Amino acid sequence: MGKTLAYKILEDHLVEGELIAGNEITIRIDQTLTQDSTGTMVYLQLEAMDVEKVQTELSVAYIDHNTLQTGFENADDHAFIKSVAQRHGVLFSKPGNGICHQLHLENYGKPGKTLLGSDSHTPTGGGLGMIAIGAGGLDVAVAMAKGTYSLTVPQVVKVQLNGKLKPWVSAKDVILYVLKQLTVKGGVGKIIEYTGDGVKSLSVTDRATITNMGAELGATTSVFPSDENTKAYLASEGRESDYTPLAADDDAVYDQELIVDLDSLVPYAAQPHSPDNVDSVANIGEIKVDQVAIGSCTNSSYTDLMKVAAILKGRKVHPDVSLVISPGSSKILTKMAQNGALADIIASGARIIENACGPCIGMGQSPKSGAVSLRTFNRNFKGRSGTLDAQVYLVSPETAAISAVKGVLTDGSSCGEELPAIESTDFPFNDNFVVYPEGTNKSNTEVEMGPNIKPFPRNTALPDSVSAKVTLHAGDNITTDDIMPSDSRLLPYRSNVPHLANYCFEKIDSGFAQRCKDAGACAIIGGENYGQGSSREHAALAPLYLGVKFVLAKSFARIHRSNLINSGIMPLVFVDPADYDTFELGQELIIENAPEQVKNPVVEIKDVKTGKIYKANTNFSELEINMILKGGKINAIKGE
Repeated sequence: MGKTLAYKILEDHLVEGELIAGNEITIRIDQTLTQDSTGTMVYLQLEAMDVEKVQTELSVAYIDHNTLQTGFENADDHAFIKSVAQRHGVLFSKPGNGICHQLHLENYGKPGKTLLGSDSHTPTGGGLGMIAIGAGGLDVAVAMAKGTYSLTVPQVVKVQLNGKLKPWVSAKDVILYVLKQLTVKGGVGKIIEYTGDGVKSLSVTDRATITNMGAELGATTSVFPSDENTKAYLASEGRESDYTPLAADDDAVYDQELIVDLDSLVPYAAQPHSPDNVDSVANIGEIKVDQVAIGSCTNSSYTDLMKVAAILKGRKVHPDVSLVISPGSSKILTKMAQNGALADIIASGARIIENACGPCIGMGQSPKSGAVSLRTFNRNFKGRSGTLDAQVYLVSPETAAISAVKGVLTDGSSCGEELPAIESTDFPFNDNFVVYPEGTNKSNTEVEMGPNIKPFPRNTALPDSVSAKVTLHAGDNITTDDIMPSDSRLLPYRSNVPHLANYCFEKIDSGFAQRCKDAGACAIIGGENYGQGSSREHAALAPLYLGVKFVLAKSFARIHRSNLINSGIMPLVFVDPADYDTFELGQELIIENAPEQVKNPVVEIKDVKTGKIYKANTNFSELEINMILKGGKINAIKGE
């Protein structure tokens, strides 16, 4: 029986456990990445573990989220991250260098390596043939400190790509089609592995777009083989020596299969407010567009932006449209400035903003009230743009650019226009934005900690009985944006959980935080796929600070479930989903003999008033049980 590529890489990095789907294993982590939105907590946690040097081959701290410096808070966070990076042997990528996933693809990713990142779109590295996994900040801090990461072995889904994309159809349309077929829950507990003759028609940056948005499937990661296209990409970045050919065995066995005929795909768009609410651009029709935003870690590569420049050259952005473009890296922006493409974009009436995440995370460029915004980003959750009533559509760079010119959502393949081929180019090495930890260490480098940086909250050991009042009854597909909003107003407080907690769930229920403070100890009732979206552990830390003891839901997204356990909060799953409808705010619940119950497959939760017993599945591994008993991962590591 042949092996999948995913299992080959995992097997090569196996430290403990048996590589069988559903088993818990520990793997060696070669590389880590952090970004500044989650990074401050990562480095506070790394400091709390009292380590000297990181144990990975390479760790990089990127600054790409909180680059809008309207006060001292973001700049203080950057200084803090830089100082801790210098103390522990971590490279520091300064603001302005670009977006972490694009930069890591360009400069550091290597086929066959493992990468753990404190950002849910870390699977972008799968476009290079890496096992690249997004995780909570504490998991990344532990990986830096110990060089390992524990996970449940995923199943592997084979997505066979046949044929070749037609003009005006791009990699973005491939992943939108896959999302339409599998949904935002379809990848939970799975690795998506791409195969087939269609793979060779996709560049590494095409593949990275697809693996990046694998996060929207809920997948652990996604991976492409490493082939001649991989070699050519690495050579263009001056890194041909990093190339290793990798592929699944011809007789590899998969748990699930999906066949995608590339030559039958058309331009697609994800409609509000979910990445899997996908239809063809032609079916959606020529809706009026107010804003177009091109960039993000999904679609800010050189090839993507050169296509945009070609479409815009000699044309004018529609008078009713605001077009904003954020390049993925300083190298891309430099090259486009040199070859004239940047001038073509600016001449069309487009706005160029910093090489950063920017509007993708609500950091500026919020659309007007009720606007239709076309974005080449990866998420269109309600309110994520910073405008609650905006209608956000996810599209390819080609669709975005032609729509910006026409003023309506446009299927470029129906315009009768030819897209010029984008010639490959080489990128000269430039590390002027990188600060190396040379000659610095823990003893000679002080931590710079501004007044906005507060200690992260820590839980205590699980008591004999856990009492809690229901303070929220939430629906399906609650996102981490819903739990802990992320926008230009709140992002500067990512290092200040006590302040941030006041806004927990504000878009769902503005009274939640005060209700928790009044209750003292509380519980959340959730629906399906609770906690989908970003890796931000603030969606666990803020509830921890507010006294949340457990979340009882129909199902959980992978990263958020881990973050809850890392914080000592129990993620429990209904045995009978029908029980979900019977809960109400203020209901008093108790888990008696909790330390023994969490060791069992099922726990009993009692209604204090009526005596009714609700049953919930735990699905906890031995490591997870230990973390819950000790009150979280830090306590478990330190033996507290």
